[in-house]
Amino acid sequence: MHIYRLFEIIYILLDKKKVTAGELAKRFEVSTRTIYRDIDALSASGIPILMKKGKSGGISLLPEFTLNKTVLTEAEKINILLALKATNSLGISETDTAFNKLSSLFGKLNNEWVEVDFSSWSNPIEETEIFNKLKDAVIHKQVIRFLYTNSKGENISRDVEPLKLCFKSSAWYLYGYCLMRQDYRFFKLSRIKSLKVLINTFDRSAPANIFAQKPWNGEYVTLKLKLPEEMSFRVYDEFENFNKLDDGSFIVEINMPKGDWIYNYIFSFREHCEVLEPIEIRNGVKQKLKKGLRKYL
Repeated sequence: MHIYRLFEIIYILLDKKKVTAGELAKRFEVSTRTIYRDIDALSASGIPILMKKGKSGGISLLPEFTLNKTVLTEAEKINILLALKATNSLGISETDTAFNKLSSLFGKLNNEWVEVDFSSWSNPIEETEIFNKLKDAVIHKQVIRFLYTNSKGENISRDVEPLKLCFKSSAWYLYGYCLMRQDYRFFKLSRIKSLKVLINTFDRSAPANIFAQKPWNGEYVTLKLKLPEEMSFRVYDEFENFNKLDDGSFIVEINMPKGDWIYNYIFSFREHCEVLEPIEIRNGVKQKLKKGLRKYL
């Protein structure tokens, strides 16, 4: 929340004209040393801040300063508001306050050209509650416990050191260190139930860019699939490499992390998908279909 505190400090200085470091420290529940570091950061970014010692001293902005003209271009202001609007869709109340204040500071901008909502159609309230609990646990480095539904449909209790919330391929994931597996894991938020934040804390930190570091240990497989024309909407949505045949069907390729969940993805196309390569995945699909068919014989 460091960036929000910086903008809040600017807003306060524009509104009150002058304030002491002690007053700011009390408002944000941080030390005066932290406030002084914030002031240094603002000064380094070009905000003309004046500091005076003594009984009538304090922190203030130069009289001619306006945030609207001095620091940010129109495009930068729109991008900041867009980022806040996207974050606000997660139900984080602090971003709603920051968005309203920055909107008033930036003046009349067209802020209604885009609307963002990361939640699903089914359980938006529950998803927001889980997201906010996880956010707080990540920030305060608290161990969490939850029931997780794995690819086999089993509900297993997990104790996890939550490191980062990630959005990938239209879904939210928690990246953390699983104390049961003694390894790093991704957990899809929609499969997390009965979430509890424990009093236990940890010191482990997440890498800066998880997806760039091949979080699945580099074990990927290239799927080559054949999909009929009626699946064209998914082809255009999900695949970059595809070839449309004369009969309207598609040959598509996609790199995916290895694991049983690949079969769940393939079966999401129902009867419309034929696995061409690799042969071991094709044979795996055959075996699973035969096993399932026995239940109907």
